[in-house]
Parts: sequence; structure tokens; C-alpha cells
Amino acid sequence: MSHARSEPKDYKALAPEAYEIIQALGHAASKAGIDKQLLELVKLRASQINGCAFCVQHHILIAEKLGISADKLNLVVVWREAPMFSSRERAALAWTEALTVLTGGVNDEVYAQARAEFSDRELAYLSSAIASINVWNRLGVAYRWTPAARQNAAAAAAS
Repeated sequence: MSHARSEPKDYKALAPEAYEIIQALGHAASKAGIDKQLLELVKLRASQINGCAFCVQHHILIAEKLGISADKLNLVVVWREAPMFSSRERAALAWTEALTVLTGGVNDEVYAQARAEFSDRELAYLSSAIASINVWNRLGVAYRWTPAARQNAAAAAAS
């Protein structure tokens, strides 16, 4: 399978209204006060699950700028076994996995864990952020977006 290089801007040019709506949905949780570091961990985990290399790289770079350690970023993929994640982060990551891999829905334990850590409003916005990154992942995979070189990707993540 050949992967032709495609950039997110191609999608923006093709469907600007959809691009803006997805982008606004993704920013809503942060505007509502959900911690930006937590959101980047969630976006990274969904991107790992969905196999979107562009989004994995993009969210690692943003997370680094927000001060998340390399060790923590490297261990997101195995967060259950890594003691450095708080109970709130664990609840968010479990919620992310449940909403990203919808094979069995959200089980009662994951729901209870999320409800213990997040208010109704927070959980609604967190769910919106998870929905948004899942849309971006699907577009990134479909359009074969490839991660830019680190120096170029860092500039893109800053915008």
C-alpha cells in the first residue's frame, strides 16, 4: 500500500465549513476549562488507538510544549501499568478508550470511574473532545496525512 503525502490543509481547502466545525468542537473543552494537559493525553491516546501517525506526532508536540514529560508521553499507550497517571487522568483515558473503541459500549465501571472524577458538564466537554479527535483521526488516516519533520511539526503545533 503506497501512502501519498497529504496535508491537513488539503481537507481544509476541500471542506472549509466541516474543518471549522470539527476544530471548534475540539477547542470547546479547553474553552470550558478542561485542563489542556489532560486533553492532550486524551487526544494522544485516541490517536494511538486509531493509528493516525500525523495526530500522534501533532499531539506529542503540543503536549511537550505544555510541559508533559517525555516519560509520561511514552507511557500513555500503557497507562494502566504506569503509576505516574493520576486518578483523573486514568478516568479520562479509560473514557477515551471506551468512546474510541465502541465494540461493547461504555461499561458501568468506566462510567462510574469517569463520574467520580468529572462533573456532568466536564464529562460532556471531555466527550466532545474525544469525539473531535476521533473525527480528525479518521480524516488523517483516510487522507494519509503523514507527520511532518519534527522542526516543521513543532511550528505547525504552535499554530
